[in-house]
Amino acid sequence: MESLAIASKAADTSDPRTGLRAVASLRTLTEALEFKQVEAALRSGMNWQGIADALGVSRQAVHKKYAKRVDPTIPIPRRKT
Repeated sequence: MESLAIASKAADTSDPRTGLRAVASLRTLTEALEFKQVEAALRSGMNWQGIADALGVSRQAVHKKYAKRVDPTIPIPRRKT
């Protein structure tokens, strides 16, 4: 199902069962897209703090969520001290 159609179903409160399934689908899609963007950010030279700032979360939160999942061939920039 197309993302816009899923979003439309998620926003429609007339059928909560369908709406909740659509929300779950969007959550799965969002997680996958976020992971791809985190890897792209690391490849471009962003550090964990820059990624965290862009996502509106703490550095610790984004590092904990993704550090063990990212492609090990991506060079991870270190924090500036």
